[in-house]
Amino acid sequence: MKKFPGREEILEWIRNNPDKASKRDIARAFGITGADRIELKRLLRELEDEGVLERRGKRHGEKGAMPKVAVFEVLPPDASGDIYFRPVDWRNGEPPADFLYIPKPGAPALAPGERVLARIEPGAGDAEFVARLIRRLHTAPRQVVGIFRETGEGGRIVPIEKGERREWIVLPADACNAKDGELVEAVQHAGRPRYGLPRARILNRLGDPSAPKAISLIAIHANGIPNRFPQKVLDAAEAARAPAAEGREDLRHIPFVTIDPADARDHDDAVCAMPDDDPKNPGGHVVWVAIADVAHFVRSGSALDREALKRGNSTYFPDRVVPMLPDRLSGDLCSLHENAERACIAVRMVLDREGRKLRHDFHRGIMRSRASLTYEETQAAIDGRPNERTEPLLESVIRPLYAAYDAAKKERARRQPLDLDLPERKIVLDETGRVVSVDFRERLDAHRLIEEFMIRANVCAAETLEERRLPFIYRVHEPPAEEKIEALREIAAAAGFPMARKTSVTTADLNRLLHRAAGTEHAEVISISVLRSMTQAYYGTDNKGHFGLNLHRYAHFTSPIRRYADLVVHRALISAHKWGRDGLKPTEIEGLESTAEHISETERRSMNAERETIDRYLAAYLAERVGAEFSSHVSGIARFGIFVKLDETGADGLIPIASIGNEYFVFDETAQALTGERSGLTLSIGLPVRVKLVEAVPVTGGLLFELLEVDGAPLDASGGGRQRRGHPGRARSRAGEGRNRARRKTTRSRKGGTKSRRKTKS
Repeated sequence: MKKFPGREEILEWIRNNPDKASKRDIARAFGITGADRIELKRLLRELEDEGVLERRGKRHGEKGAMPKVAVFEVLPPDASGDIYFRPVDWRNGEPPADFLYIPKPGAPALAPGERVLARIEPGAGDAEFVARLIRRLHTAPRQVVGIFRETGEGGRIVPIEKGERREWIVLPADACNAKDGELVEAVQHAGRPRYGLPRARILNRLGDPSAPKAISLIAIHANGIPNRFPQKVLDAAEAARAPAAEGREDLRHIPFVTIDPADARDHDDAVCAMPDDDPKNPGGHVVWVAIADVAHFVRSGSALDREALKRGNSTYFPDRVVPMLPDRLSGDLCSLHENAERACIAVRMVLDREGRKLRHDFHRGIMRSRASLTYEETQAAIDGRPNERTEPLLESVIRPLYAAYDAAKKERARRQPLDLDLPERKIVLDETGRVVSVDFRERLDAHRLIEEFMIRANVCAAETLEERRLPFIYRVHEPPAEEKIEALREIAAAAGFPMARKTSVTTADLNRLLHRAAGTEHAEVISISVLRSMTQAYYGTDNKGHFGLNLHRYAHFTSPIRRYADLVVHRALISAHKWGRDGLKPTEIEGLESTAEHISETERRSMNAERETIDRYLAAYLAERVGAEFSSHVSGIARFGIFVKLDETGADGLIPIASIGNEYFVFDETAQALTGERSGLTLSIGLPVRVKLVEAVPVTGGLLFELLEVDGAPLDASGGGRQRRGHPGRARSRAGEGRNRARRKTTRSRKGGTKSRRKTKS
């Protein structure tokens, strides 16, 4: 053994190795073995007793010294948008001020209350110390949005989420002066009580839940969507200035136009087409797609960039939009307004007369839109009804666009993307925010034209970046799972449209099924079933193709105002073409995988919030029509009942199994059907039914219905009702026959509830 170390030697080693200062580490460092370990233990205890050292778990540290690593709680963003960490279980005397969090590009978004392990480093300026994330330890406490109800001992929070029945107790000290009936945002206390309901602490009072404009506010807070920009982000946006034309390609001579919905809040893409004058490409077309150059304004690592990454995307509601970028950018400098000069990144695509792309190239330039058109007026112009805005553009701009689209359609038909053209609902509000009507948006060729050219531009971006070997984020849509296709195959067979059994299904196979069912009474059930067989698209750094579009590679490039993924692709294109210093940074490239994962999560968060808001608006709209009857179709099957979609509004609601007939129903999960044991009535997806609205709850978006008729036949009160032949829902599923031993039988109890018992296979 080496010479036994003295006190100062041990203290110096601990000072230089704070992360490895256990007794075993010290013994190993100095070669202390055998009985000398007892002497080391005595010396360390002596240093502790003298107050020179302190024990931190199994490690020793110099008392009062700043550790290199610690556990922190994440605090909410301050007024400037900065995030600070607060030490947890600090044992080094009085902790310093909260630690400023410095995230790496692509670091995951952290929620307030979350516990993390972070490295402590010296700071600069106002921040004496900063923290850098090592790893997340566990998730943040649950956020709660609900209605506050006063009680004698404080209050309770009644949930507003569909299907959520649990309430939370609020002690007087945690009530934040909330009033009975107010909508509140709260956080659940850590841990669960041994007995009784969980406790929560109110953070914000959100006002009257019945106010029309509270509907989207509920979804924003319930899903944790950031809806206020920090002041320093707003200041950065206000300080932004449009770039000079020098150093950029002049594209102002190209007759671009934007074509958007009439209520569009921003214009981030413009298009133009013209005949190709190259004699080697007779009947060909040149198509331009110009996209706002958001990367010029939102630099990697800036306050604007950090906030955009945190949001991931814009979220759209009927009464408001929660944008990814402040309005100074999204509604002004980055919006391609009519007759305004704007910075852009544009792709020029050359198509032959059959719509095949011969080549493409990207340009960073300055453009000017000739007009901000709507889909409706553009379509009216090509259909022979131009107005004063479109008539001057008809021959020079609009007809060439449609001519190029006619060619592009030929290539699309050869490619066979999934042809699932589902109607889109539009909630129409009055000035106070109340629903006045629910419409379905008409699908025009103008919509399809813009969609097709955007898809082509996105493919060009992916091809260029792959060719230049630059990492970027793909838009991925994986093929459907085998079990989903098997379920679809059974439903299609029951409807009279058998699908061939193949190793893997293609979009062409699904299109054939959709086209065979089109115009028949089974069209809706087949469309819904095909949609439900699809996987959810996401963002990723590995190219797994896009099944729905039937493309080998795909990226999002055309909407950088409202999607962070597109901003990343723009930066990658800037780096690939060496257009400037505002491209992808090395640290950003390192974090692309976590960025892709994060923005996939924020996209799902926004989709969920938008869907919940539509449900609540529809429930508010129908609340005055409780007792009315509606035509509808079965849209879903569950063990506890059936979901129906109203033909008039597209609203979804539930018919509990306990309210249907007077018999047991067998649930067939594979065939997605409920079958009455006595009557043989089978309820399956797509079946036309007539229902009565029993309950509408706007605050949750819940709708409850009673089943009156099945396919035009009144429900038999003594049983399940009568059946006719010819519909997949009117006859027992053939695939379900012989599976009785594996079925879950759903039985109503006397109290009207349901219970399941499983018959096991032999």
